[in-house]
Amino acid sequence: MNLGLDGRLAVVTGGSRGIGFATARILAEEGCDVVVVARHLQPLQDAAKQIASATGQRAFAIAADTANDESVAAMAAVVNGDLGGGDILVNAAATPSVVPFADSDLPNELNVKLQGYLRCIRALSPAMINKGWGRIVNVAGLAARQTGSITSSVRNAAVVAMTKNLADELGPSGITVNVIHPGTTKTETFADQLARRAAQMKTTPQALEADLAARVAIGRLLSAEEVAWVIAFLASKRGLAINGDIVVASGGIRGPIFA
Repeated sequence: MNLGLDGRLAVVTGGSRGIGFATARILAEEGCDVVVVARHLQPLQDAAKQIASATGQRAFAIAADTANDESVAAMAAVVNGDLGGGDILVNAAATPSVVPFADSDLPNELNVKLQGYLRCIRALSPAMINKGWGRIVNVAGLAARQTGSITSSVRNAAVVAMTKNLADELGPSGITVNVIHPGTTKTETFADQLARRAAQMKTTPQALEADLAARVAIGRLLSAEEVAWVIAFLASKRGLAINGDIVVASGGIRGPIFA
């Protein structure tokens, strides 16, 4: 399927690794020029070079801290000014939540994830409004539907509520806003995170991964690229019918029914 993304400019936060990097690369494969955003410049530059080399598309690296108003404004000034404004925004910059947060982390995590996503949307959506077209995808997580960590659940559920509000607000301007809940995903840092969690649970990484995989209907964990393909669809002209809604990319978590 042709996703109809040729000539679009996509901005991906958290774009130096993991789901963010995989998404930026796939969007470039589909014809987008991409801007990868994260806090540290060198990994971003490496990511941008890899994407440009693999796809032939333009890839730009802009270091920015999405938890900081001024930093986001500076990033947006480059995107909206030098690059002509983004057509797609994928918000994937957040603190990994493999190990449950303490309740005391909640203010910071809301600033990084919820407010960070909102900062980027408010900074970049005016250009989409002017164009009459845009796609925004917010990466949240299945902790929004599960207990176990107040901080993880609240920050992800809050992203869902924000997403629906923005979909209603921006929809008349031709912009869709959706949220994706990845399940446990195998990224570059997965092995280290798994080892730390296994040590806390007094088990082995192999046993823990097998337990996690057994909870998934397809019998294994997804890769970052497999999640990124779903994001790319939501970010495309083919994804217009989905707006203000949640898409779960987990391989099928066994058990609960969400009617």
